[in-house]
Amino acid sequence: MKVVGDNGDDKSCDPLSHGEGVSKIIKKYLGSREAAFTYAISSAGVAYAVTAACSRGNISECGCDPGHKSRKEPAPQGWKWGGCSADVGYGMKFARRFLDAREIEGDERSLMNLHNNKAGRKAVKANLHTECKCHGVSGSCTMKTCWKTLPPFRQIGDSLMKKYSRARAVVAVQSGSRLSRRRPLQLVLKRPPPRGFKAVPALLRVPRRSDLVFLQDSPNYCEKDPSKGSLGTSGRLCNRTSRGTDGCDLMCCGRGYNTHQYTKTWQCHCKFHWCCYVNCDTCSERTEEYTCKSSQP
Repeated sequence: MKVVGDNGDDKSCDPLSHGEGVSKIIKKYLGSREAAFTYAISSAGVAYAVTAACSRGNISECGCDPGHKSRKEPAPQGWKWGGCSADVGYGMKFARRFLDAREIEGDERSLMNLHNNKAGRKAVKANLHTECKCHGVSGSCTMKTCWKTLPPFRQIGDSLMKKYSRARAVVAVQSGSRLSRRRPLQLVLKRPPPRGFKAVPALLRVPRRSDLVFLQDSPNYCEKDPSKGSLGTSGRLCNRTSRGTDGCDLMCCGRGYNTHQYTKTWQCHCKFHWCCYVNCDTCSERTEEYTCKSSQP
């Protein structure tokens, strides 16, 4: 959840620091963009951590990625696959078995969670770096040995944040043969059919597997709505001079802010005297803090 706090524009991430469990918070949320991002980043985190553990040799069942050593296609001229590529396949497989196992209902929310879990895993693989080592006389680099390695997790988080802003709205429809009594559900893009047409399966499009998907619009995080997991921003501390997400202009949703003046005191200029006590002065300063106004007069 650290990446959510660092990257998100969500003005109401505080529930995670108020003692409520992450799983309880997620269950309270709608099938929104925020829920989509939460599942994707969690899935990516598991895949990333397991892949990193494989590269360090901490897991006996995995190690270097065998795929790059046994590739059938020839490598580009002047270099070859070698070294120890990150075994991201094992990490993705572990994350799938660990996180997808709980999504057994087969309803639209389970399908949404499974889709976003997969998108998170794919983001880890898509952001792998290629590192190379040169071989040749006097460092001429006539031949290079290259391998795949994990990037900083921040890069994966940034990638998922971009997907969060472009997340696709979906609906669940029945798929399969019309002769089947119990047809499974599948997710399709939520979009109105062309004028004069009905929403028939032939016109429905499925989202890309790398996209984040959501079922319901996000609640208004500016206003308090416990039923939807929103604490609102009334009374929240804000930074008067910041233009970022902590700034009063954005945090307070245009409602303005209150200025509070108070005197801050602390012990200062402490000296140790032999033997044995510490003598301190009391320092103070006049300071201000700013909190968001309520939407109600």
